[in-house]
Amino acid sequence: MNDAAPAHTPAPRRARLRAPELVGKGGWLNTGGKDLSLAELRGRIVILDFWTFCCINCLHVLDELRELEEKHRDTVVIIGVHSPKFVHEAEHAAVVDAVERYEVHHPVLDDPELATWKQYAVRAWPTLVVIDPEGYIVAQHAGEGHAHAIARLVDELEAEHAAKGTLRRGDGPYVAPEPVATDLRFPGKALVLPSGNLLVSDSTRHQLVELAPDGESVVRRIGSGERGFTADGFSEPQGLALLPDGTVIVADTVNHALRRFDPATGAVETVAGTGRQWWQGSPTSGPALEVDLSSPWDVAWWQGKVWIAMAGVHQLWTWDPQTGTVEVSAGTTSEGLHDGPALEAWLAQPSGLAAAGDRLWIADSENSALRYVEPAGEGGDGYAVRTAVGTGLFDFGHRDGDAAQALLQHPLGVTALPDGSVAVCDTYNHALRRFDPATGQVSTLATDLREPSDAVLVGEDIVVVESARHRLTRLRLPEEAVRVDAVAHRTQRAATEVAPGTLRLDVVFQAPTGQKLDTRYGPSTRLLVSSTPPELLVGGEGTGTDLFRELALNPEVTEGVLHVSAMAASCDDDPANEYPACHVHQQDWGVPVTVTADGATRLPLVLAGLDA
Repeated sequence: MNDAAPAHTPAPRRARLRAPELVGKGGWLNTGGKDLSLAELRGRIVILDFWTFCCINCLHVLDELRELEEKHRDTVVIIGVHSPKFVHEAEHAAVVDAVERYEVHHPVLDDPELATWKQYAVRAWPTLVVIDPEGYIVAQHAGEGHAHAIARLVDELEAEHAAKGTLRRGDGPYVAPEPVATDLRFPGKALVLPSGNLLVSDSTRHQLVELAPDGESVVRRIGSGERGFTADGFSEPQGLALLPDGTVIVADTVNHALRRFDPATGAVETVAGTGRQWWQGSPTSGPALEVDLSSPWDVAWWQGKVWIAMAGVHQLWTWDPQTGTVEVSAGTTSEGLHDGPALEAWLAQPSGLAAAGDRLWIADSENSALRYVEPAGEGGDGYAVRTAVGTGLFDFGHRDGDAAQALLQHPLGVTALPDGSVAVCDTYNHALRRFDPATGQVSTLATDLREPSDAVLVGEDIVVVESARHRLTRLRLPEEAVRVDAVAHRTQRAATEVAPGTLRLDVVFQAPTGQKLDTRYGPSTRLLVSSTPPELLVGGEGTGTDLFRELALNPEVTEGVLHVSAMAASCDDDPANEYPACHVHQQDWGVPVTVTADGATRLPLVLAGLDA
């Protein structure tokens, strides 16, 4: 939108691009077995949500779209295009599970070979594409936080096409699957209560469930079972931590909060978080009930505080029950694998924590890594982050042996064992793995576990949360590890071919309709560029305020990954409004590249903006 135009004026239309048809080898979900086409959806506003179920930003977008989906149910059809990163995510049964697990109430196209992803030239998870009632692409947004812009665009499209006679109202194509009766439904985490009973976060049912020591008999349910941020309501709870006073801290993940549950009285109270998601620029410390959190996935009691795996922002935070405050304790919000002083380290969707003496173990899921926090040591202040197993965002698989060569695939849980070793719930490998710090070796304890997400010790046994089998499974810790064939993978996303020498990086951003860049306090944009391996770039890395950059590629490095993080701030463009609402648009990309003689000399990445 032109800054001089009135706020209600629609953005000028450029050359119109017909939306490619939707194809995916995995077929359709939530349609009652029917295949859909864009042609039969003509007359409706279609929003394509390119997502993958490992991605926390994708899960945030699912929640952002719920209100829009309900409000415009008769004019808008949201279609999820599931575009996998990990090998496990290409399994059709896993996509079926994810659609139920996260309560996706719209049609989903399973696209395991990324056919539709490529047709729409998508480069990042998540990406939203808006198609008008005549079948043309009108907007594309990468990342999360765009619901307000899309809602405004939907209102404009409804008015425009109602006037033209090209808007068709009516019921959408969503068909709900048949419900399945089980005591647990996609349980997340577990702990052993002082009574010997087991407490489990029953994530999809939005409850906690107390089980008898057999791990099967239900003693009681905690919570209404309705998604919500209420006195007796949770929203996809995950992590559990037992405090010294016998109460339990619950990571109430989609409510972006920590709750305290008292097993003695059954009472639930909020101890941290506001119910709102943290965004760049929000406070990162202060009174716990006044600071926003972002998808806390696990919690652990360590060194006198509750440590929080803040999956939504790739950090670890702490909550101090003595002072009632929270603060960032590790990570920068940049997604990746980088060791060092805790506040300078990079994490990638930490999802599991386990305290063991002077170490706090971390299941760093998007890095397919096992990492840990420890005191910085003599002469150092604070804490440091180290990596035990894993090399980064794009390398994963199932390989035992020396930790430097071993591979995991999106682990979600970690458990300290009595001998000082660590059990890892290697979720997407359906396995329980073990890392021994004394020998530096990784071994496999058990396989054929369906998406294990946590494990707890009960006597000489280990009880594993088999999330996708909706149960707890008791295993005897074996004398020797089970051997499996070694398999190595890289992310299946196709690499972008780029020419050697200078590469022009352009992050495309246009403030949504009715907004303008917020320049009141200086530059409103930020761009951070790095690479794996670091030698890929010989110029252009680092931080700046322009959304473009001339990158210099090392001619001796033929492939790697460009890590790009972009941010832009925009505010409502209404001179009559003394306190305009402001919004932060942020996205991180990991772009695999191959350097070839006839490759591209420009790399465009869409942060947000109208395409037509």
